[in-house]
Amino acid sequence: MPQGENFVLAEDPLNLNRIRNILVRLEDTIIFSLIERAQFAHNPKIYQQGAFKELKELGFEASWLQWFLQETETFHAKARRYTSPDEYPFTTGLPAPVIPPLNFPPILYPNNVNANASILSFYTRSIVPRICRQATLALAAKKRASGIIGDDEYEDDGNYGSAATIDVEILQAISKRVHYGKFVSESKFMEKPSAFISHIQNANRTALEGLITKPEVEKKLLHRLRKKAATYAQDFTPDGDAVKDSIANGSAKIDVDGVVELYESYIIPLTKEVEVDYLLQRLDGLTQVQIDDLAKR
Repeated sequence: MPQGENFVLAEDPLNLNRIRNILVRLEDTIIFSLIERAQFAHNPKIYQQGAFKELKELGFEASWLQWFLQETETFHAKARRYTSPDEYPFTTGLPAPVIPPLNFPPILYPNNVNANASILSFYTRSIVPRICRQATLALAAKKRASGIIGDDEYEDDGNYGSAATIDVEILQAISKRVHYGKFVSESKFMEKPSAFISHIQNANRTALEGLITKPEVEKKLLHRLRKKAATYAQDFTPDGDAVKDSIANGSAKIDVDGVVELYESYIIPLTKEVEVDYLLQRLDGLTQVQIDDLAKR
């Protein structure tokens, strides 16, 4: 099955191999975007509520990044991005599409699971400072050389637009990756509903997580992610050859351990939460007869 196959063309959108291919491709998107973000300093001002008087004058009291998200997602909503079952906006109250939505087949069970608030929080509080550490320290050294010392020497390089643009791309990719947990849950549930039904009815999160978790798959994922990040983090000569020891000598484009930690400590655990939360809503609205029929599959 082609790696880039979409919902309209896919004969079986819940095929686990197809889902796995999408998740692997998102790894590349996330890593490359993190490398782009790492070239700028932390710039914490863009994540602070009400830090820009220019936005306040427009009646917008939230952060610079949230304004970027709203403006970007408003356009994307008009282009019907969020009618796709694998897209979740960070912004509420978005406009309707200006063209008719595509006719997607029913794939997921109706649910209200949305992890974007958590994604935005852990990304801005934990991931950005670590990914941008090298650029932030370089900025501080440059400012000290110019006589700027103390708090003013750190964190802010003024690239608010460039940094927020990349932040939006990373957040959207992480959101898509995390919410793909719903497709994994639906696929596994439909494969053997009887294994899940009693645990759903008893709200047994531990048992449900056990049914969807494969430690060996997670181990391979983290190993693959580290190798990818280490490869992409290298410098290359004009001929395309990797610069020897570019990571060991501190010239890597990104903190490889930081990329792995993003997945190990945030993306994977949050994806599991989404998977379990989705399963806990999987029987909502069904009659006992319908549930019994599912159990017989």
